[in-house]
Amino acid sequence: MSNDSELFEQAAGVATSLPQRPDNETMLELYALYKQGSAGDVQGDKPGFFDFVGVAKYEAWEKLSGLDQQEARERYVALVRKLGGDI
Repeated sequence: MSNDSELFEQAAGVATSLPQRPDNETMLELYALYKQGSAGDVQGDKPGFFDFVGVAKYEAWEKLSGLDQQEARERYVALVRKLGGDI
């Protein structure tokens, strides 16, 4: 595992225990960057209309389609640090 991958996974662990819970928009950004950094472009079917949270997550991830996984991992780590995560 490369150093950037280790840092990414460390940030993912820290993100679950941030000093303050981020607002919903930031939570979606964290989710989307994590998914893009770990799985690449959005996959699977879009959730049904009444699954509001699922649709929001899917659309946030979909907006990052084409973003390089390495770049997504770097942005994720930077955002966790900005939110007070001690990495």
